[in-house]
Amino acid sequence: MIHKTAIIDSNAKISDNVNIGAYSVIGPNVQIGEGSIIHPQVNISGNTTIGKETIIYPFASIGNDPQDLKYNGEETALIIGNNNKIREYVTINPGTIGGGGKTIIGDNCLFMVSSHVAHDCIVGNNVIIANNVPLGGHAQIEDNVVIGGNSAVQQFTRIGKMAMIGGMCGVVKDVIPYGMAFGNRCALQGLNLIGLRRKNIPNKEILSLSKSYKEIFKTENLSDNLLNLDKKFSDNYLVKEIIDFINKDKKRPICTPHSK
Repeated sequence: MIHKTAIIDSNAKISDNVNIGAYSVIGPNVQIGEGSIIHPQVNISGNTTIGKETIIYPFASIGNDPQDLKYNGEETALIIGNNNKIREYVTINPGTIGGGGKTIIGDNCLFMVSSHVAHDCIVGNNVIIANNVPLGGHAQIEDNVVIGGNSAVQQFTRIGKMAMIGGMCGVVKDVIPYGMAFGNRCALQGLNLIGLRRKNIPNKEILSLSKSYKEIFKTENLSDNLLNLDKKFSDNYLVKEIIDFINKDKKRPICTPHSK
């Protein structure tokens, strides 16, 4: 059902069984997938693609110009996957030429009230972003990450898969996969053991990961710690993912238990 007061450009591509509420505005280059629900007073513009079964709540602003002073009207894109929930007052911006031209969001994510996804962010699947959390430009959030309310993620920051960030945290350094970080300026507090168990990771793998964690972060010198890491951990894919994450971008600082 499309409400009679909704304003939908004739060039927009609206799939079957899409509901669009009163006074919502849909721009000419927008595509909305089957079964999605757009509540009243939502604005969707730009070169924006929204997947199937996604629900967008009132007063969300999706696909409007990025908040980057270098942006000069270039044609860039916002791609949102399937089965996402985007709550009230959420803002999600498209990419910029300098950042690859795309902001990408995966499937089954929840963006709570007043959260913000800036230009060129990449957000994986099954991610939960709580109320009032801004993701700075170019941030990369991997699958199954949870970020607590009122935390802020600095631009270019990476957060590894299944990491958990506490509330009211400033995240200015990269957080390893499976890590748990909190504090005014995030420090690593251990592993997200509850998340690992909920994903049915075998206890043997979790125990091995816990032992390797102590070796990886035993001193502030990560490079030496990784160099001297016991070879017995080499068969644990969880440990390998952490090592690969750290080595992928050595220019980025890593959040550690020693972070201040």
